[in-house]
Amino acid sequence: MRRTFDDALSWSEAGAKLLLDAVSGWGEEQYLAPCGLPGWTRKHLVAHVAANADALSNLVHWAATGEQTPMYSSPEQRNADIEAGAAKPAAELAGWLSASADRLATGAAALNTEQWNAEVVTAQGRTVPATEIPWMRSREVCVHAVDLAAGVAFADLPTGFLAALADDIVGKRGNAPGLAVVLTATDTGDGWELSGEGQAVTVAGPLAEVAAYLAGRPHSLSSPVPVLPAWL
Repeated sequence: MRRTFDDALSWSEAGAKLLLDAVSGWGEEQYLAPCGLPGWTRKHLVAHVAANADALSNLVHWAATGEQTPMYSSPEQRNADIEAGAAKPAAELAGWLSASADRLATGAAALNTEQWNAEVVTAQGRTVPATEIPWMRSREVCVHAVDLAAGVAFADLPTGFLAALADDIVGKRGNAPGLAVVLTATDTGDGWELSGEGQAVTVAGPLAEVAAYLAGRPHSLSSPVPVLPAWL
C-alpha cells in the first residue's frame, strides 16, 4: 500500500478545502444546478458530503470512547438525510457542510495513538482501524469536489492521492465481470490491471485521466475502453 496515514490526513484536508472553496459564496441558483452525478443537484451532493462528515464523526467517537456508534442508523436514514439536506436553503446547507467538516477535523485531532488503532465498522460492514477514517474522508471530499461540476478536475487533486485512489478502485473492481483492461499512467509510469474476459484492452494516458476513468467519471483517454459504472 503506497499511501500512509499522514498522506491521508493531508489529502482529506486538501480535498475539504477544494470543496469548501468551490461552493464559497454560492446562492440558490448555483446550488440547484445539476452536479456530475445523475439525478442529483449540487445540493444533493453537498448534503451527502456533509452527512458523510457527521457519519465519520460517529466513527471517531467510537474510536475515542469504545461506544459503538455506527456511521448511519440505516441506509434508508442515510438517503432521507440527503433528501432533507437537499431541501435546505443555500445558507443553511453551506453552514452544515462547514460545521460538519470542522467537527470531524476537531474530533480526529483529539485522538491518541491507541484510539487511532481502535477498530470501527464502516457503512459497508467492514471492520477497520480508525486510521482508515482520513482515507475514507479524502476519497469523499476529493472525488466529490470534482463531481460538483464547478471547475475542479481530477488534475487538480494531489498526485499521490490519484495513485492511491487508482490502487483502491482496482482492488475493489478487480474481479468485476467485463473485459480485461491494462492501464498505464504516462506521466508517472504507474500501471494497473482490471481482470476480465477476452484479450486485454491496453490504455495509456495521464494519471488524472486514468483515475477519472477508473472512478467511472468523464475522462479524455483516447483508446476505446469499457464503460465503468460510477464508483463512490
